[in-house]
Amino acid sequence: QVQLVESGGGLVQAGGSLRLSCAASGRTFGDYAMGWFRQAPGKEREFVASISGTGDNTYYADSVKGRFTISRDNVKNMVYLQMNSLKPEDTAVYYCAADDSLVVVTTTQDCDYWGQGTQVTVSS
Repeated sequence: QVQLVESGGGLVQAGGSLRLSCAASGRTFGDYAMGWFRQAPGKEREFVASISGTGDNTYYADSVKGRFTISRDNVKNMVYLQMNSLKPEDTAVYYCAADDSLVVVTTTQDCDYWGQGTQVTVSS
């Protein structure tokens, strides 16, 4: 089992950058595929980015491709989401998620473990 704690959210102007972090507990962190999802008010939670356990494979939603970068540090048990060129439509609560049975995660149903979320607000 793994516990996830996100940090790094905040208020930023359009065009700015933020880096989200997700700290994971557990001794087998490298066995988990990790993902970032987001949920805006009144909308369903949606996939943002994911990374395989080894970090060799990454996947992105079309809406963030070229602007966001997911990475992980299996020594520190951390996952990061670097967000550049932020837009007001990126405003949402961002969640870190994990699964130990899949190579990658791309849907909410894929993930067995979730963090509490961190708010990202992009002003125009």
